[in-house]
Amino acid sequence: MSTPEAVGLSSDRLNRIDRFIKTKYIDSGKLPCALTQVWRRGQLAYTSVLGSADIERGKPLKADSLFRIYSMTKPVTSVAFMMLVEDGLVALDDPVHRFIPAWRDQGVFVAGTPGAFQTRRAAEPMRMIDLLRHTSGLTYGFQQRTNVDAAYRKLKLDGVDSEGGLQGYVDALATVPLEFSPGESWNYSVSTDVLGYLVEKISGLPFDVFLKTRIFDPLKMVDTGFFVPEGQRDRFTACYALTPTGKVVLQDDPEKSRFLTDPSVKSGGGGLVSTADDYMRFCRMLLNGGELDGARLLSPKTIRLMTMNHLPGGKELVHLSKSLFSEAVFEGLGFGLGFAMTIDQARTKNLGSLGEYFWGGMASTAFWIDPVEDLAVVFMTQLMPSTAYPIRRELRTLVYSSFTEAAG
Repeated sequence: MSTPEAVGLSSDRLNRIDRFIKTKYIDSGKLPCALTQVWRRGQLAYTSVLGSADIERGKPLKADSLFRIYSMTKPVTSVAFMMLVEDGLVALDDPVHRFIPAWRDQGVFVAGTPGAFQTRRAAEPMRMIDLLRHTSGLTYGFQQRTNVDAAYRKLKLDGVDSEGGLQGYVDALATVPLEFSPGESWNYSVSTDVLGYLVEKISGLPFDVFLKTRIFDPLKMVDTGFFVPEGQRDRFTACYALTPTGKVVLQDDPEKSRFLTDPSVKSGGGGLVSTADDYMRFCRMLLNGGELDGARLLSPKTIRLMTMNHLPGGKELVHLSKSLFSEAVFEGLGFGLGFAMTIDQARTKNLGSLGEYFWGGMASTAFWIDPVEDLAVVFMTQLMPSTAYPIRRELRTLVYSSFTEAAG
């Protein structure tokens, strides 16, 4: 732990984060808890632990509490896939049907309802890069936007409850048409769950074993996995949900949660449980260009490629998105190989840096990495949906306004 002043930050201004979150979100009951870490110039410059890990049982949040990180799993899975690219086992422009033959002739939705779809031939085959940047034509059932979404709900294609493990999951996906031809649009989707399957198939290792041996163990991410071990259950937080009436209710009891047992489908899109310390180690690896404490996962050139805007035509997310997902409404953002990033700082109307990259989870967790300012921030809480409050944008403002020295 460094003094903030030693890394170009103001202690007084950083302390506003505590006061702001406690007053607006914790004391008011809007959020159950909040854990914030700020890393800059090689030092942990600020950490804050507020609120309750379990309101019903009166358990305070602790620095080593375990959180459902949901879609913050996606960058981890994307890194795993890019490790296989570096190994020469797969390429970004490989068609997905090279490893999933049943997807070779997957049609694109034209009309109809589940069980009676009319389809057309895709203009281009789905490629690996389409899975990484969410231009695959796949979707999420929870969006409740189209008849294809409805088919996902009917078949339980959420990446968690599907029967037959990851193989059964991709087999079931083959029976549902795509929303659009791959590469035509951006749609937040189960694409990263498919990447998890591909990591398993290409590497020859079970997906969870690959993550543990190739990522978690080398990075000393000792508390990250697809379920909470029995001896660690007292550290597991409760998850809450904001109802349409504005009431916060218990959504997932930590003593009854499905995260207490090893799932049959290891969701690369949203299945991990982790701590703030562990996820900060993952962020530090990315900030360091693919290496941490002597463990190199990726080349700096690969990290740079992953954090470029890969949306077709160099377009912004807001212009290419068909998704109802919240980040898609923000201007000035692109999407790379597992992350969103800032490509036009002024259009974001927010403090930050050109080229910073980030993502978040369904329970309002978030992280961002700013290579220009040598900065990484991790924020953990447990409230659904992630659109409930503008805490992510507010946190950015609070962190960047604490700067006394800026590189960008």
